[in-house]
Amino acid sequence: MPRLAFYGFATIVVFLVLIITKRLSVITALVIVPVVFAFIAGFDYKEIGNMALAGLKQVAPTGILLMFAVLYFSVMLDAGLFDPVIAFIVRSVKGDPLKVVVGTAILTMLVYLDGDGTATFMIVLSTFLPICKKLGISR
Repeated sequence: MPRLAFYGFATIVVFLVLIITKRLSVITALVIVPVVFAFIAGFDYKEIGNMALAGLKQVAPTGILLMFAVLYFSVMLDAGLFDPVIAFIVRSVKGDPLKVVVGTAILTMLVYLDGDGTATFMIVLSTFLPICKKLGISR
């Protein structure tokens, strides 16, 4: 088992080095690096295929939910659904970037109480990104 842990850490390190040095794109590295290390670890192609399929089955529902959320919030932002709320918040903070940053931190802490990082990211981003754009705060 310690051997597999080594290969796991090595996979992450090689993946990060390839991405940071821009030798491979993220998608290409996400496919090639784990497969290469799986072969090095001694798995055959049938085992690798089964592990990949099991991983896809586990991650697919979250990916579909995230894709829907991105599309939904993009359409709602473009349609101007959040404009009244954004205008109210901008009026309330009176253009003070510090109040916006503190409000972002408080909302993030409250939303993250359920432990779901994806939902936290979507809610906080869809709420505060337009406000930051309107006030000219660097993202």
